[in-house]
Amino acid sequence: MSTTLIVILIAAVLVLMVISTYNRLVKLRNNRENAFADIDVQLKQRHDLIPQLVDSVKGYMKHESGVLTAVTNARANAMNATSINDRVDAENQLSGALAGLRVAVEAYPDLKANQNFMHLQEEISDVENKLAASRRFFNSATKELNSGIQVFPAVLFAGMFGFTRQPMFEIPSEQRAAHEQAPKISF
Repeated sequence: MSTTLIVILIAAVLVLMVISTYNRLVKLRNNRENAFADIDVQLKQRHDLIPQLVDSVKGYMKHESGVLTAVTNARANAMNATSINDRVDAENQLSGALAGLRVAVEAYPDLKANQNFMHLQEEISDVENKLAASRRFFNSATKELNSGIQVFPAVLFAGMFGFTRQPMFEIPSEQRAAHEQAPKISF
């Protein structure tokens, strides 16, 4: 075998390796974007239910306007966020605002007995459960992408092709302490 043929074979193997690596990273990125699209469906339903919930609660909680305003503003921010990472941050703020609403609602026994409110709570609970499952899938896809970027030989080419480590859909650190505490149940 001549040296030229060996060099051509090595170059061809390297080119095929780069192409294969690039295609795998594109598939991983698309999988992450698809996973976020699944979250988007649940977020749309959540955003549609929130005004109904707020309207239902308004009559009972006239002096709790700060809580309702926080939920409304957080929803607006979430709907106006453009990039995936901005949407993750905005949705985390909305989750925090909804948690504040749930706490405030505990003080209104008549509201908790209202059928419309109960139905909306059930729908939101269902959406939140589906959203949690979608977030798990998104985080799994993000983990696969991040791992794919960091393993050899992809780590050599990922930066050149514009692939960077992506954040997970996580609870913000300021809300983490509240989520780590066991819920208080009283009768």
